[in-house]
Amino acid sequence: MMYEAPIREPLILGDKTNHQITEDVCRPIEGKANKYWWWAFGISVAMLLWWVLCVSITVGKGIGVWGLNNVVDWGWDITNFVWWVGIGHAGTLISAILLLFRQKWRLSINRAAEAMTIFAVICAASFLLTHTGRPWLDYILFPLPNQFGSLWVNFNSPLIWDTFAVSTYFSVSLVFWYTGLIPDFAVVRDRAKTKGYKRFYSLLSFGWVGSAKNWQRFEEVSLVLAGMSTPLVLSVHTIVSMDFATSIIPGWHTTIFPPYFVAGAIFSGFAMVQTLLIITRKVLGLEEYITTYHIDMMNRIILITGSIVGVAYITEFFIAWYSGVEYESYAFINRATGPYWWAYWSMMTCNVVTPQLFWFKKIRTSIMATFIISIFVNIGMWFERFVIIVTSLHRSYVPSEWGMYHPSWVEVGIFIGSLGLFFTCFLLFVRFFPVIAMSELKTITKVSGTKIRKEYKDMDEAHAHADAAHH
Repeated sequence: MMYEAPIREPLILGDKTNHQITEDVCRPIEGKANKYWWWAFGISVAMLLWWVLCVSITVGKGIGVWGLNNVVDWGWDITNFVWWVGIGHAGTLISAILLLFRQKWRLSINRAAEAMTIFAVICAASFLLTHTGRPWLDYILFPLPNQFGSLWVNFNSPLIWDTFAVSTYFSVSLVFWYTGLIPDFAVVRDRAKTKGYKRFYSLLSFGWVGSAKNWQRFEEVSLVLAGMSTPLVLSVHTIVSMDFATSIIPGWHTTIFPPYFVAGAIFSGFAMVQTLLIITRKVLGLEEYITTYHIDMMNRIILITGSIVGVAYITEFFIAWYSGVEYESYAFINRATGPYWWAYWSMMTCNVVTPQLFWFKKIRTSIMATFIISIFVNIGMWFERFVIIVTSLHRSYVPSEWGMYHPSWVEVGIFIGSLGLFFTCFLLFVRFFPVIAMSELKTITKVSGTKIRKEYKDMDEAHAHADAAHH
């Protein structure tokens, strides 16, 4: 049997048995949704319909309905794309990398974080597809068979890199997420009281019977997928950063972008996980599974990655000055003091100052403080992408080309609507899928439940007293 030191916090509060875990996790699926879920679902669907309208206008009339111009030819669409890809980082990181490092605290949060990854990448892909202006021709982003007359896509185009990076990341993350769900689908199937539910979850559970052979293959496949996912977590946002770094635009052409973007992505991803899980644990009554210890551990990662992002901001400024290139220096001075100064200082406040509050344990373990700070980080990371893209483009090399950018209502509508798409998917997930990986969680009840941790502690203290008496 595994043994954990008693100084660690228990990962499950209360003296939970395996049956109680099943009851608690299956309750939202088997019972009726409460009024909070219906309110949230109604608002999300309304936002989703708004997204459908704005995307339809874009497809029907072309991207001329956006606020883009000859000076700023990238605007909210790319800002939103990069922001959503960044949010999609935390789920696979929690599942894959923490699985390889055998971190058990991931078990209560990995399922919801993986779902968040899937839905965030879908939102990101929607911007990738619509910003071409002709989404019915988007199939040419992939290599075509001979009969289409063109064998290869333009591999020099960063748009192609995004296509391959995002689609690969999405495919592996989706398979990883679904594989982890199979044992839990079987539990829901066995408890289903209607034929329709039983048939539905039977299809999803792929004939899982819980035999030793099933578990052996499950664990082997999970490890293989974790091994495949880990480099993808690092590569996908590195490739997105290359969209900028390979250009010659001042403020973009820098080698710090890949690590800087990856750290920022993990930073924003964990902030969104906190936002979602704090609401989920309250609405679904899962406080005993998603404890303040889990919140604390994620806040530590936010603190570390937020500090890396802060160092990256300062390094950019230093390199702009040290390079001696006047265009580069001007780009960064303009960010802080130019027409978009408000966006830059919003970014600095939310991303650099706010996370530093997590040095204090009282704030790090406070649910309300964590929720507020996670919202600040989400906003700050959106401003980071906006600052990088718009402030570098609106002041190019020749002053006669300078101009301002203002988003149109269609662009704003698509962004707000993408939030509706994301939350609609997430609310459906918490309603019909097990939010917590209960089958995996049951493996640690005998080493990390409240009762057993107290017994370990009493045992260690008794041994200590016995040793002291002996000496």
